[in-house]
Amino acid sequence: MTHWTLDADEHALREAHKYDNPAPSREYLLKRLEEIGAPVTHEAMSDQLGLDDEDLREAVRRRLSAMERDGQVLRNRRNAYALIDKLDLIKGKVLGHRDGFGFLLRDDGKKPDLVIPPRQMRRVFHGDHVLVRISGRDRRGRDEATVVDVIARNTQTIVGVYRENTPEFGVLIPENNRITQEVIIPHSACGGAQDGQVISARIVKQPETRVQPVGEVIEVLGERMDPGMEIDIALRSYEIPSEFPPDVTDQIASMSAEVAEEDKHHRIDLRDKPLVTIDDETAKDFDDAVCAYKTRSGSWKLLVAIADVSHYVRPGSPLDQEAIARGNSVYFPGQVVPMLPELLSNGLCSLNPDVDRLALVCELNISKTGAISRYRFYEAVFRSHARLTYNKVAAILQDEGEEGEALRQEYKSLVPSLKNLHSLYQLLREARTERGAIDFETTETAIVFNDERKIEKIVPRSRNDAHKIIEECMLAANVATARFLDKHDLPALYRIHERPSPERLDKLRLFLNEIGMSLGGGDEPTPQDYRDLAEAIKGRDDADIIQTVMLRSMSQAVYSPHNEGHFGLAYPAYAHFTSPIRRYPDLLVHRAIRSVIRGPRQTNTVLRAEGAPVEPPTKWCPYTFEQMLELGEHCSMTERRADDATRDVEGWLKCEFMSDKLGEVYDGTIASVTQFGIFVRLDAFYVEGLVHVTSLPSDYYHYEPEKHRLKGERTGTSYRLGDGVTVQVARVDLDERKIDFEMADDKPRPRRAPRKRRDAGAQSQGKGQGKGRGGRTAQGDTKRRADGPSGVGEQDAPKKKGGRRRRGPRRGNKG
Repeated sequence: MTHWTLDADEHALREAHKYDNPAPSREYLLKRLEEIGAPVTHEAMSDQLGLDDEDLREAVRRRLSAMERDGQVLRNRRNAYALIDKLDLIKGKVLGHRDGFGFLLRDDGKKPDLVIPPRQMRRVFHGDHVLVRISGRDRRGRDEATVVDVIARNTQTIVGVYRENTPEFGVLIPENNRITQEVIIPHSACGGAQDGQVISARIVKQPETRVQPVGEVIEVLGERMDPGMEIDIALRSYEIPSEFPPDVTDQIASMSAEVAEEDKHHRIDLRDKPLVTIDDETAKDFDDAVCAYKTRSGSWKLLVAIADVSHYVRPGSPLDQEAIARGNSVYFPGQVVPMLPELLSNGLCSLNPDVDRLALVCELNISKTGAISRYRFYEAVFRSHARLTYNKVAAILQDEGEEGEALRQEYKSLVPSLKNLHSLYQLLREARTERGAIDFETTETAIVFNDERKIEKIVPRSRNDAHKIIEECMLAANVATARFLDKHDLPALYRIHERPSPERLDKLRLFLNEIGMSLGGGDEPTPQDYRDLAEAIKGRDDADIIQTVMLRSMSQAVYSPHNEGHFGLAYPAYAHFTSPIRRYPDLLVHRAIRSVIRGPRQTNTVLRAEGAPVEPPTKWCPYTFEQMLELGEHCSMTERRADDATRDVEGWLKCEFMSDKLGEVYDGTIASVTQFGIFVRLDAFYVEGLVHVTSLPSDYYHYEPEKHRLKGERTGTSYRLGDGVTVQVARVDLDERKIDFEMADDKPRPRRAPRKRRDAGAQSQGKGQGKGRGGRTAQGDTKRRADGPSGVGEQDAPKKKGGRRRRGPRRGNKG
C-alpha cells in the first residue's frame, strides 16, 4: 500500500503554492480509486493514503463529497465511493419531449441518445444533468435508461400559465413543452396571480418520482394575449438576460457618448478613405465599413473596418461578464435584445456617418485570381463617408433609370469605390466557385407587423448584388483572421463546420438513389461534390426539395479553439471577426489580434501606429486553451438558445396570425414527411402546419423515410416531400404553437417547378392565393453572418434586423 505524499501528487504540488496544507487532489483520488477497484469509504481512503492528520482526513471527505456533486464519483448506500465507469453508469443532459418521455444527451458524445421513459422523467426536468443506467429496451428497440442520480438541477425558474385548482393551491402549466410536469403553487405563494395569467415561478421543491414539483411566484407577467408577451415568455423560458445589471449601467454611465480625443492617438488615420457602411434600411447598429481600390499591378486592396469593441469592453469588466452571459444579441421579429448596452451598440461602437470612430481594420491584398495574397491588421480611427442601404447601392450600380442616376449624383464621390467593390465581389465569387464552396439558394422571409404588433403579412426577401458585395468582403476578412490566429497560435475561437456524418450521408444517398441521382466523393464527399450536385439539379422541378434534403445532411457550425476547417465554405480555417457588437466570439478574436498588435513580437501581419505602447499580450488576451474550450461551448449554446427562442416566438406569432383563418382553404407544399403525418407549408403565408396521418384519405399509410413519403397500402396514393396539396385550416393551438390542417383534396399534386412569388399578406383569403415557395421559417429582417445554422452560406443567418431595441422585459407585478 503506497501512502500519499505531496511529491507524488503533481496537482496537489501546484496547490502548495496557494495553500499551507494541501490535500490529495481529485486526480490522485481518481487514480487511487482505479487502483483499488472497489467502492471505498472516505475513512478507508484516508487509511489507504496513510493520512493521520485530522485536517487532511476531513479534506479528503470534503473533496470526495465535491467529486460526487460534480459527477466524478458515485456514493452508494454504504457511503462508499466508486468510479462511475466501473458501475456502468452514464452521465448526460436530459432532453425532455412534449409527449412525456425524454432522451439523454450523453457527456461522452456517443450515439444514439438513450431513451428516458415517462416514469423516470417525473423526477427530473428538461436540462438536468443526471447519472443513468441502461435498464432495457423500449418497444422500438431503443436503449432505455433509469435515472440513478441527479448531478445538477438546472431548472430553477419556470414560466407558464397559472390555473387555480383548489382554494389551497393552483398549478403552473409550463410554456416550455419539454417540461411536462405541472408545478404546484400554494395559494400563499401565488403572488396575487389570477387564473389564466402568465407567471414566472421559482422552484422550491424539485420533482421526485411520486412528488410533483412545488414553486412560488416571483413575477406576474400579465395576460397571455398582451402584445409582446410571446417575447417576455421566451426570454424567461430560455433564461436570456434582458436587463443590464447595476454594475454594467454604472460602468456605462462613466463613459462619454463621443470618442475621446486621447483614444484617437496612436492609431492609423483612415479618415480620408472612402469607407462606407451598407446595411438594411431598418438597421440601427453599424459594425462594418468597407472600401476597395485597384493597385498599379492590377490586384486589389480591400479595407474592412470593424467597430473596435474590445477597446471599450475589457476582459473581466462588468460589461465583459454580461457579454459572456448573453453570448450574442437575440433578434426577435421586430425587436432585439442586444449583447451590449445601447451607448455602445448604437453609439460609440456604431459606425455612424460623419463622426470619428475607432476600428480594428483588416487590410487585404487580393490577387487578380481572387486569392488573398497578403493581409494585415491594425488599430485605426476613421469616419464613415455615408450610411448606405443595400437597395441604394444596388440602384447606384445597376439602375439606369432616374432613381439610379439621382443616387449616383448624390453619392458622386463614392461611386468609384462602390464600382470597385462590385468588381471585386465578382472576382471573389468566381474564386469561391473555383474553391468548391457550397452555394445553396434559400428563401428568406420577413414578418411585417401592424401598429398593434400583429402580423400583417409574411413576405419573401430578395437579395441583390449589394448584399453579396458585403457578404464576400466579410468572408474575406474572416478567412484572413483565421489564418492570422493559426499563424500566431493564439487562444481564440474558430468557426468550425464538420463534414456530414456517415448516418446523414447514408440517408441523403438513399434519397438521391430513388430519384436517379448521386453524390460524388464516396464515403468522404468534398464541398465540391455537394456543389456539383447543386449545379446538376438546377432547372429540375424538384430542385428545391433536393436542396432541402442536402441541407438536412449537413452538421451545425459551432465555435471551438480547435481549428477543424469549415466544410460548407470550403475553407481550411475560418473565424468570426466582423460582428463584435453582437457576437462574443468576435470580441474574443479582436482581443487576440490586439494582443499581437500591441505585443513585443515583430510580424508583417500587423501594423502598429507610431508611438503606440508595447504591452504584454496577456493584458488583452488572458485566456488559456481550456478557458477557450469552455467559452466555445458556451457561445455555441447561446447561439442555439437564441435560435430556439426566436423560433418559439415566430411559431406563436404565426399561430396567432392563423387563428382567424379556421376553415379557410389554401394551396401548400409538403415540406416534411414523418411517420405520423406530413407538414405542409402554405404558399400564401410561408406558414407550416401538420396533416396528421389519421386525417389523410382513408387508407393505411406506410412511412418510407428513404423516399420521404407516406404511401397508402390499398390505394397506392403517395404523399412525397415537395408535392403540392390543398389543405383546410382545422385547428390552431397557441399554447402548443401547433397548426393542424386537413386535406381538402383527396390526392396530392405532382412536384412542380417554382413559380414567381408575389407578396402575400393577411388580406389573402381562400384557395389559390399565392403560389410561391418559401423557407421553412419566417425570420425578421436579416443581419448577415458568414455562415448560417447549417454552416453553409452567408445568406442563411440573421444579422441586422429591423424593429425597436428591447430595453428589458415589460414589467409585471412582482410576487
